Amino acid sequence: MSTLSNVTTRRGESTPPSIRFTPDAFPEAKSSKTGVSVRYVPEPNKKWYVFRVSYRREDKASDYLVEDGIYTYIAKKIVEKYVGGKRKRYLQTLIPNLLFAYTTEEKAEEYVSNKAELAYLSFYYNHFEVDNEKKNPPLTVSDEEMTRFIQATCNMNKHLLFVQPSQCHFKEGEQVRVIDGPFAGVEGRVARVAGQQRVVISLSSIGLISTAYIPTAFLRPIDKD
Repeated sequence: MSTLSNVTTRRGESTPPSIRFTPDAFPEAKSSKTGVSVRYVPEPNKKWYVFRVSYRREDKASDYLVEDGIYTYIAKKIVEKYVGGKRKRYLQTLIPNLLFAYTTEEKAEEYVSNKAELAYLSFYYNHFEVDNEKKNPPLTVSDEEMTRFIQATCNMNKHLLFVQPSQCHFKEGEQVRVIDGPFAGVEGRVARVAGQQRVVISLSSIGLISTAYIPTAFLRPIDKD
């Protein structure tokens, strides 16, 4: 991603690797076109901006930003299809047309307003807030929320889902941490989604991300730690 190893560095690979990491060890990101690397380094003047990208050009936009030294993230999952009797695997964007970039306000504005090469890029606006000009500001995601989001999606599990609240049947008060399996470390709420027990995390005003099925033995209530 700049893109994290979970995306651009492995785009189109038939069997992408599983990746696990702790919040303080984000994978290095690389451009899929040039191999340019960018490592995630928290800085006080940077935020996670959410960009809209038209016509599913998330990878193209990510490559451009990475080569400009910006750390980006595109959540993806493995999709399997049979072609000519053979099973093929490829990566599919989990939230179509969205790109997350860790950058400054000035750089974010430059990409949207002053780059002809990125004419297909625009801000994803926060419709729950207004600024001093009574306009909706660009949406940004907190570092904590972004860490949970990346933890939940970086393994590209084929059962990941981008869902709305109406698709989730939450267990009241069930805030948990996953302690084993490919989603170990992920924190969220227990819910029944698509007929299975899963852990769901919130991503600002964008929506909800559901893990794959999680056995009860792999869950630990956070308030009991």
